[in-house]
Amino acid sequence: MALLKRVLASMERIAPQSLAEHAWDNVGLLVEAPYPRTRVASATPQRVFLTIDFTTVVVDEALNDPSVGVIVAYHPPIFRGLKKLQLKDTKQRMVLQCAAKGVSVYSPHTSCDNCQEGVNDWLLKAFGDEGTRAVYVAAENPPAGHEKAGKGGIFTFNKPQPVQQVIEQIKAHLGMKQVRAAIHPTHANNERLISTVGVWAGSGSEMMNHKADLFLTGELGHHDVLEALEQNSTVVLCEHSNTERGYLKDVLKPKLEALLSQDGGEAVEVIVSTTDKDPLVVV
Repeated sequence: MALLKRVLASMERIAPQSLAEHAWDNVGLLVEAPYPRTRVASATPQRVFLTIDFTTVVVDEALNDPSVGVIVAYHPPIFRGLKKLQLKDTKQRMVLQCAAKGVSVYSPHTSCDNCQEGVNDWLLKAFGDEGTRAVYVAAENPPAGHEKAGKGGIFTFNKPQPVQQVIEQIKAHLGMKQVRAAIHPTHANNERLISTVGVWAGSGSEMMNHKADLFLTGELGHHDVLEALEQNSTVVLCEHSNTERGYLKDVLKPKLEALLSQDGGEAVEVIVSTTDKDPLVVV
């Protein structure tokens, strides 16, 4: 069975496309190479390359590895309709390069956010096992194996925690030395402890329609942060892709490897980009 077909079948089991935000998102197979790469040597397994962002440096990394046959790019490189494919446009050039080199591109995006054991579930693991987990908005008619799928997530501590301890848990889970935080004064002085944490991978503006003592997301607008404080909540912002990237190594890579090893096909190696990173840093 061709590598692409195997990846499509496995990704559909991990993050069914029916769970994606189809009203605005663009998920699934975005680039199907007409002449797929073949194995370099019999002793070298084909590779699936995982990344959050589809950037020039990431695409160069993938295409310079002759064993890579499929790129799984969490953020879709093609988001809106294209009327032309030209080299002068950055995204179009990278898409054309992949097709020319025989590498197909698949994007799961919000299907990975909303699926069971998806990105938001991974974020909730920051807070350990001393509490309960739930989604903010349950999926309607979820596919088998994803009965707990839905949008966002909320963790309720069995024992409320000081805000600084919760922030340290977030930093440890994401591997970050600093995060941005708007801490409500009653949390800062421990007059009120944190009982609930809401999470929303990437951009969390939709989470502001819900309640939590502390909101964890990648980015929020200035006025959303102010409104959260007015509602007595604390906000922790980690930059957009920092709330997503760890999921690739911790969850998607082992899941995809396991499924590909069980489908009867040849050995496949799943690798995670070493050049993919959030563009924003604290200086």
